[in-house]
Amino acid sequence: MALLPVMAAAHANSQATQNLPVKSFISIKQPGDPAVRYDLKDPAQASLPVTVTESTRQISDKEFAFTVIIKASRRTYFNYQAEIGTGFPSEDSEYYLPGFWYHLNLRSPEKAPSFHSSKAWNFREDRMSIPMTAAFNKVDGRSVSVMRKLDEGCDALTTSLEGEVILSGESSIGFLGIDSEKPVSSLTFGYPYMETPTSYIRKLTLAPPIQAFAKLEPGEEKTLTWYVRTDSSEDYGTFVKEAWEYSFDRMAPEPLVPLYTPEQMKAQLSKYFRIGLVEGYPLKFYTSLGMRIAECKNVPIMEVGFCGRTLLNAFNAVEYGYQTGQEDIVRIGNSIFDSFLENGFTSNGYLLDKIDFRRAVPPEEEMPLSIRRESEGVYALLLYLKYEKENGRIHKEWDGRVRTLLDNMVSLLKEDGSYPRKFRMDGTDVDSSGGSTPSATSALVMGYKYFGDKKYLAAAKRTVGYIEENIISKSDYYSSTLDNNCEDKEAAIAAVTATYYLAKVTKGKERQHYLELCRQAAYFALSWYYLWDIPYAQGQIFGDLDLKTRGWGNVSVENNCADVFVFELAHIVKWLGETLGEERFVKMYELISSSLDQLLPVPGRMCGVGKEGFYPEFIQSTAWDYGKNGRGFYNEYFAPGWAIASLWELYSPTRTSHFLE
Repeated sequence: MALLPVMAAAHANSQATQNLPVKSFISIKQPGDPAVRYDLKDPAQASLPVTVTESTRQISDKEFAFTVIIKASRRTYFNYQAEIGTGFPSEDSEYYLPGFWYHLNLRSPEKAPSFHSSKAWNFREDRMSIPMTAAFNKVDGRSVSVMRKLDEGCDALTTSLEGEVILSGESSIGFLGIDSEKPVSSLTFGYPYMETPTSYIRKLTLAPPIQAFAKLEPGEEKTLTWYVRTDSSEDYGTFVKEAWEYSFDRMAPEPLVPLYTPEQMKAQLSKYFRIGLVEGYPLKFYTSLGMRIAECKNVPIMEVGFCGRTLLNAFNAVEYGYQTGQEDIVRIGNSIFDSFLENGFTSNGYLLDKIDFRRAVPPEEEMPLSIRRESEGVYALLLYLKYEKENGRIHKEWDGRVRTLLDNMVSLLKEDGSYPRKFRMDGTDVDSSGGSTPSATSALVMGYKYFGDKKYLAAAKRTVGYIEENIISKSDYYSSTLDNNCEDKEAAIAAVTATYYLAKVTKGKERQHYLELCRQAAYFALSWYYLWDIPYAQGQIFGDLDLKTRGWGNVSVENNCADVFVFELAHIVKWLGETLGEERFVKMYELISSSLDQLLPVPGRMCGVGKEGFYPEFIQSTAWDYGKNGRGFYNEYFAPGWAIASLWELYSPTRTSHFLE
């Protein structure tokens, strides 16, 4: 490749870089030819068409800024890469890439990014809820992190998802990574983005690597800055807590100006309570799974919890209908409850928690049940029954059904305080994993509050004993999201919710203990929520809509997208912040509650949704999709029932606290 005369790469040293050695490289690409990689500290380096100046600025005894200025002497296409040696033995190193990588990601399967497939990875920054990579030494508690903060982001469309790709315009997206292949672990970073040894393009689909190249014209320069920090923590959970606090302070995300008031959101979403009703089957329910987002045509799949949340939306319809004088949606909500009372239970008292009426319905003994769906059904039923009782409407038959269901849950509880993730109506396990156990805690506490039966409280405390020992103390939040079995946001949220419920119904030292567990879990739950705005290109729907992702939550390692799943978490976090004097938690409540209304379909701004009254389930926020359309767009299909229920909870701030009073 023809290059201009040698132009030296300058490097500035400080005590910080001496302690944390930095190696840096630049890859130069001539269009049509393979890129060539150069070691920037090799004095025998060939001539380069760029000058690369690296410098450090000490910020504190723990932190310094690492700045790189790349200036071109002719048109150049480049990719800059750097790595910082942590000094930690690789065998002692664990990692944290917020919202995407925890420990070694060993809960994730081989076909998702994890140590099962490789011990060295580089990822696009927009896979992470915070553009940070961090290493933790599990033996002595030391840690190193690298984080990038952008004042304003931008992105450009690309022609390929693999290989060497020249960006079609300006993009701010870089990469962050980890490396435990060598005896001493390293953190990697650079610009523009690359993904190695594979990229991750859809659920359980590892794909060929990609390396992007940015263009500089003659005399043009690019300035890049990363923040490097060292610290020491007593364990991995404390490390994540302190890294999140540092990230929050450094990123300093500000709440948005909401597009709509809570009243306006509910008024628009309540249209779902009419048009989302599915009838003509033994059960009446609200549509959710399997819908095409462009059509919003009802599909006859019933799901009590998880992606359906049909009973919770039925209660929302009843409560809202009474509050606003809309008798028709009260009737619709009550008709759903009536159909479940008649046809919605197994012969021994469990809820039939998912049925696809497009297919032959199997015998009830063959239907796998899930502790999460059953628990979410109890949650909705007890909210409904308490509301009805407070308004002078008693449902004795329903009371009996819910007691039987709760008694079944007590009987299903294992000796160690765990619940199987999935089981049959006879109590035998389908999936014995205990990761979904926190889902049951809140249902049991609610049963105690509603019926006054202490056996439900005792069972709830046993579950939190399991949660404390196996989930919170190990910082191992997994297996709550039912369409994957990996590290996920909803597992951490379930642990927060479970411990919050017990903190609200206990006193003294016992309450303080549950409060502390709740606080520990909250840091992991919040680590999944974006503190920055992912940039999108014009031509991608989220770029055209100017979507701000701060306040949205990443989903899981397997399902690497963002969504509006929050339910009670925002209110719990606010309560924690006010109770503990943790201002960051209160600010996170403000951030989340101001951000999640951005894709509400209204006349003149339908946001790509086929009908008013629905809300998108998730956004394909990075170079990953559920099967169609790719980054910056929705998938073809969505499940809006849970999204509507989640937002309804966000805009119903006193619902849980009122129940637990």
